[in-house]
Amino acid sequence: MTHTLSKKYHLGTGDLIVNSPFEEPTVHWEYIRKAMLFDPKPGRRPAGYTVATPDSTGFDDPGVFVPLDLVEQIRPRVKAWREAHYPGVTGITRRLLEHWYDAEQREGRRFFFCQLEAIETLIWLTEADPAETQGIEIPGDGGPFSRWCTKLATGTGKTVVMSMLIAWQVLNKTTYRQDARFSRDVLIIAPGLTVRDRLQVLVPDAPGNYYDEFGIVPTGLFGKLREGRVRIDNWHNLSIETPEQLAKVRSVDKRRKMPRSDEAYIRDVLGEMANARNLLVINDEAHHAWRVPAESKVRGVKKDELDEATKWVGGLDRIHKARGILRCFDFSATPFAPSGKKSSEETVFGWIVSDFGLNDAIESGLVKTPRVVVRDDGKVDKELRSKFYHLYRDPDVQSDLNQKADPTVPLPDLVTTGYALLGADWDVARKNWEAENHPVPPVMITVANRTETAARIKNAFDTKRIEVPELCKPDATLHIDSKVLGQAEAQEQAVEIGNGSPGDDEDDGPVKKLTKQQQAELLRRTVDTVGQVGQPGEQIRNVISVGMLSEGWDAKTVTHIMGLRAFSSQLLCEQVVGRGLRRTSYETYLTEDGREFFPPEHVNIFGVPFTFLPHEDETGTPPPPPPPKTRVYALPEREADFGLSWPNVIRIDHVYRPVLSLDVDKVKPLVLRASDTPTMAELAAIIAGKPNLDSMSKIDLEELVRKNRIQTIIFKVARDTFDQMKPGWTGNADVLIAQLINLTEQFIEEGPIRFKPETYGKDPLRRRAMLMLNMNRVVQHFWSQIRQENSTSLQPVFDTEHPVRSTSEMRAWYTSRPCHQTGKSHINVGVYDSTWEATEAFVLDDSDDVDAWVKNDHLGFEIWWLDRGARRRYRPDFLVRLKNGTMLVLEVKGQDTEEAKAKRQALEDWVAAVNSHGGFGRWACDVSFEQGDMADIIAKYAASES
Repeated sequence: MTHTLSKKYHLGTGDLIVNSPFEEPTVHWEYIRKAMLFDPKPGRRPAGYTVATPDSTGFDDPGVFVPLDLVEQIRPRVKAWREAHYPGVTGITRRLLEHWYDAEQREGRRFFFCQLEAIETLIWLTEADPAETQGIEIPGDGGPFSRWCTKLATGTGKTVVMSMLIAWQVLNKTTYRQDARFSRDVLIIAPGLTVRDRLQVLVPDAPGNYYDEFGIVPTGLFGKLREGRVRIDNWHNLSIETPEQLAKVRSVDKRRKMPRSDEAYIRDVLGEMANARNLLVINDEAHHAWRVPAESKVRGVKKDELDEATKWVGGLDRIHKARGILRCFDFSATPFAPSGKKSSEETVFGWIVSDFGLNDAIESGLVKTPRVVVRDDGKVDKELRSKFYHLYRDPDVQSDLNQKADPTVPLPDLVTTGYALLGADWDVARKNWEAENHPVPPVMITVANRTETAARIKNAFDTKRIEVPELCKPDATLHIDSKVLGQAEAQEQAVEIGNGSPGDDEDDGPVKKLTKQQQAELLRRTVDTVGQVGQPGEQIRNVISVGMLSEGWDAKTVTHIMGLRAFSSQLLCEQVVGRGLRRTSYETYLTEDGREFFPPEHVNIFGVPFTFLPHEDETGTPPPPPPPKTRVYALPEREADFGLSWPNVIRIDHVYRPVLSLDVDKVKPLVLRASDTPTMAELAAIIAGKPNLDSMSKIDLEELVRKNRIQTIIFKVARDTFDQMKPGWTGNADVLIAQLINLTEQFIEEGPIRFKPETYGKDPLRRRAMLMLNMNRVVQHFWSQIRQENSTSLQPVFDTEHPVRSTSEMRAWYTSRPCHQTGKSHINVGVYDSTWEATEAFVLDDSDDVDAWVKNDHLGFEIWWLDRGARRRYRPDFLVRLKNGTMLVLEVKGQDTEEAKAKRQALEDWVAAVNSHGGFGRWACDVSFEQGDMADIIAKYAASES
């Protein structure tokens, strides 16, 4: 459906769409650095990409534009050839091109300009007069067959281009059978089962095939198209057999002792096409198919990625050797391969022949416009941007999310606040969709750094710790196990889920428990059908994943993205954000001059720094050699005299009095600062790595805060404190929660909670916002006081698999830090972070009261403590055994900060619990606050009774 509206190039509207998707772009946005604004510039955006300048900070970085010179060389020639009505092409090709441009044939299904330009480029390179293509040199990848890459942004319809490519090749070959430029045998390689199934639309006889759906083939030519053969397979089936794979095969087939011959391999891989010669190969998501260097190692690249690239390209090499590959056509939105220089740098494919990148797609309205958070009313990061811009880079968030924490461990306050803000905006979208009777909800996706983080996020939503009730619905939340999903994607065929399983509409027997394979297949189907009516993923609204979502994930209902991992490259940013850029609607409207445009759609993003590729300066002098490293290891001959052991405590349980009390006059002040508590964020549409600051959207939590009355906040503090206290409470749970609610109300209403600025404490709405968004800090402060006043004993909980650790277990490691040989230590050297520590170590070696000591580095001796509700590891500096048998834990600390005091309290609790247990001798702990006090500390504990 097409509507008529006016269209103006006015950036103040917040609309970055300045081109029709059906015409060659004529305008692009240019960033005016001094004004920090955009200006529409006549002409098409040059082909290329932008990297950040070295040491860039903030959004003001203009970046370094890297042109795709080959594309810039080809574009004008293809345009001139098009305008000259395609001289030199075959009759079949001309008929196809005229059909693709025929307005009568294309009513309601016009091809986008980028699709037509992509196929025209491939045709021009193949069929144009050699004089037209003179001087065009397309580099290879170092392999024996040629590759041409078509770079199309996610959501611009590359599968349609593939169908046009197949039709062009097959129809020409079946018409001109001796023409060696064409092939009727097409092998398509997909990155997984989901994409492979989606690509079945490229098989001419398949139901719903694109040749019928999009009118690819003129009337009368479909019979010739059916003469071609199209085979679609996963890259997994190209695998070159390894000894491990052969061993698995031999366990089933005793005759298999050697790898398959080339002929046997070809029969297995190509099936009915096994006799074909000069195949046409199409690589979908071709950024996975890169040629691994001879040494088979690339810095920063995971082993499974290396294996994938090796098997994919290696399998094609074997096919080429046996049957010949006429040409390999690569399709990718992000055709980059690891450079081998560093993990955050990729090298663009050198054989890219056409480019319609993400910026072009945004300006043509083919995808949603990504909007990133620009600023909020809290503290900014070191580059003067909102901390929500790259959440994971906040030091507290990063250290917290990197731990192997239990799912019940609370998320950092900054993360829960980010979810509250982004979720509040999602809820507005939900209400709008419901008002329009949309059958499915909008979707928020989260990309986390590790499985433990994803589990904590899932738990936070399930237990309603995230202040967005409509997102806290377990049956509408999809927690993706990447390993399980990967196993399902690697299958050759989809596993039958069977009778009575979830998502099965038939009711012809008892429900059977799903096998692991069936569970994996159900997960794949649910992921694949998010937002599709009548499918398993229909009502999913909250998707939580680790790393990347699967290739080919094309849900059109994504409106919000949360990134909680390191984003070290623009490739990773674009791949993650690309999962949410497919448009929800493809209805157009007409401008006053009769041109068709798409109205803008947006996806709002926290945590994904969507700017430029990182840049590594290749100029200057070579880097200096790395400093020499010292091997640090346990000396076996010293174990009897100087070996130390300690209990491996994973938790301290407090045993409480049956009747709790709280003296608010003894509670230490808790200071909540507005600068640490953002309640509002502004997002700006982004293009070419720059935000459009001229028009921004705003998210605030005012409505959410109004819903949370003070009694609701009191209950939530009591609830979270109850969860912390349950292990040590021996009485009735209802009695505990009732007491906690009363004490929490006393703490909130009468306790020394200070607000900065003070006006926030006097304004009821702002006061509730500060309490709600600092929930972890409030709970920790309250629980700490409850523990101090009401604990009757402390009980250590040991790691059941490894209850005692020792210095003999330390694995050898290497360091370039300053170190010195030891005398009374099991470890050969002490590694020091300061001269102060080195001085203390000398005192320990020299003291007659010290029996043995060790610097606590790589030993695994850790004290768990709570920081704003998050469990953290604390590693004291020294472990000392005195001659009287006392085990002394020593810390070297220059400043006694609030954090240091919290750690010291945790250490004191640890010592008290271990002493209470009685099975590990006598323990003590102390802190050295200044150089020279170590001797006095040792003397104090050496003089005490053992």
